[in-house]
Amino acid sequence: MVSFKGAQFPRDVILRAVFFYVRYAVSYRDLEEILAERGLHVDHATLNRWVVKYASTLAAVTQKQKSPTAASWRLDETYVKVRGEWCYLYRAVDRDGQMLGFMLSEHRVECHERGPAGFRLTALDPDL
Repeated sequence: MVSFKGAQFPRDVILRAVFFYVRYAVSYRDLEEILAERGLHVDHATLNRWVVKYASTLAAVTQKQKSPTAASWRLDETYVKVRGEWCYLYRAVDRDGQMLGFMLSEHRVECHERGPAGFRLTALDPDL
């Protein structure tokens, strides 16, 4: 588990800031402003130190906690309405019914052996 011993801010604040930086492409200064709007005054250099210190460790812990997926999977294609617009929903589902990934497309994509174009099947490899 990740140790937050000696940290000046609560664990939840650090985790949320690191997650927000990694998930959304924002700069440290933008993240500093976002946190300031929520009443947390954290310097951008501190945010940088948090990301450097915790991001790789959190990624490793999260990777270990992911549930294993089956080696075989199928690609499911469905036509759905999203925000009033019809589009195609492609889902990769393993043999146990666990959804491995998805892609929305305005136009139908011709499927071939490796799945629809733009659908990154390499990200679905359980060994990664």
